[in-house]
Amino acid sequence: MKSKSLKKARVMKMAQILSGKEVSAAVKKKAALEVERLKERGIVPGLAVILVGDDPASKVYVGNKKKACELCGIRSFEYLIPASASEDELYSLVEKLNNDPEVNGILCQLPLPEGFDEQRVINTIKPEKDVDAFHPENVGHIMIGDHTMLPCTPAGIMEMLDYYGIDPDGKSCVVIGRSNIVGKPMAMLMLQRNATVTICHSHTKGLKEIVSQADIVVASVGKPGFVTADMIKEGAIVIDVGINRLENGKLCGDVDFEACEPKASYITPVPGGVGPMTIATLMQNTVTAAEIQNRKDD
Repeated sequence: MKSKSLKKARVMKMAQILSGKEVSAAVKKKAALEVERLKERGIVPGLAVILVGDDPASKVYVGNKKKACELCGIRSFEYLIPASASEDELYSLVEKLNNDPEVNGILCQLPLPEGFDEQRVINTIKPEKDVDAFHPENVGHIMIGDHTMLPCTPAGIMEMLDYYGIDPDGKSCVVIGRSNIVGKPMAMLMLQRNATVTICHSHTKGLKEIVSQADIVVASVGKPGFVTADMIKEGAIVIDVGINRLENGKLCGDVDFEACEPKASYITPVPGGVGPMTIATLMQNTVTAAEIQNRKDD
């Protein structure tokens, strides 16, 4: 009898899973409805994805983005460039897409092979077609809070929190990682929602103590199982951005999921957590870009 009670207590203590699959389906459904409305005006949103080299993981991401475009009714343009190509060839393609009225969004899959200047590529994309929101002009808008598009992963995380009724207002949020793609914009979005934000990185001293005080932990460091159970407090909301492939081929995140789940109140799985939200937000950004570009012509 006692063992049954303990088993029941353990079951009740498990965190609620934040399902990116469920939330992303809702986001893509909304995007598809907006696409239908645009098509009634003769506008078909178009997304151009550039893949340089033959990185297997990047190929998978590009394939998933193509499937999402089909699902939402977005026209998909795919450009494969060999790693041996010159930088000028890549920039010329970006300029061509900048001037193509059928292309509303341009995404260059990162990371680029060695020898390519990622920031120069980002700077070459027109801000209004920058559906990753990495261009300095779009980053500036994010900083002051008057943005029209947001980086896909941080925006997807905020969408997920809203879906599950999690309000960052007044909460302590620790972001582990300071990349331009996730860490920095994630901190800004949390700050705009009235969270008190701390950014931790490889030079942070007393990391465990800092993370253990957080109501919300966002892990984006690219190290399997980096966040352990002794680093989070009871009831913390744990968001795992990491996608790492182990030697056995299994995918895992930056969070030790099995150890942290019993302590967390909410937690994202890997796979099936943040990943689907990134692609869903890309679809929404493409639709938003199409709406804005055609609004200018109305």
